[in-house]
Amino acid sequence: MSRLADRFAALRARGEKALIPFVTAGDPDLATTEALLPALALAGADAIELGIPFSDPMAEGPTIQRSSERALRSGASLRKVLQLVGRVRPRVEIPIVLMGYANNVLAMGEEEFAAAAAGVGVDGLIAVDLPPEEGESLHDALRARGVDPILLAAPTTQPARLEMLAKRTAGFLYFVSLTGTTGARQEISQTIEKEVRAVRAVSDVPVCVGFGVSTPEQAARIAAFADGVVVGSAIVDRIERAASPDAAIDAATAFVSELKKPLRRS
Repeated sequence: MSRLADRFAALRARGEKALIPFVTAGDPDLATTEALLPALALAGADAIELGIPFSDPMAEGPTIQRSSERALRSGASLRKVLQLVGRVRPRVEIPIVLMGYANNVLAMGEEEFAAAAAGVGVDGLIAVDLPPEEGESLHDALRARGVDPILLAAPTTQPARLEMLAKRTAGFLYFVSLTGTTGARQEISQTIEKEVRAVRAVSDVPVCVGFGVSTPEQAARIAAFADGVVVGSAIVDRIERAASPDAAIDAATAFVSELKKPLRRS
């Protein structure tokens, strides 16, 4: 079993739901991210989604766009992100999933990326703009090395395609809770429970819901029917507003701790 599969099995045995915080690698700098990842694990994260900074993050709202800009200015790159994972892996037992765009991976080379990711202990990859039909060679390279290719579904995904995604994904299925870009929202979709249950009808793969989740109350509502919750912009916003790197780590970890509390009661 993969580290992700082990984690979800352990959570199910305890009656808990997963909290997966997203942060952009290199925001505000790589040293801060390196200190932040172990702190997030201690604060209650069940896995960490680590964003690969990119110059044109089309799925992101303004908050995460700005975090990519800060990270790129600080010198972050895909190779440096992989090196960072290698350095923190001995101190972080929970899964680490990279999230980014196909351009970075293809520029590095699919086989080289897959080998490097496996070598440093990456557990999964979410390539936001890579449809499964165009990602088969990359996904095969990842699977061959024990790295889970994680696919996305959305409220607009048709039933036949939803079944295909649920069968092809590994680790978990990332269910986008809304149409549009990332960003904190005041309300979550009223139809998301029905949509997640549609996945349940065709597969027992864990389903994690992201995009727009910004409060412990929203996380608790989603945890009633999903296996996990992904929170990004609300965490990145706290990092951006912090007065110093240490304050950013404190703010992010305190918020993660609050988000995890209701998921332990699920």
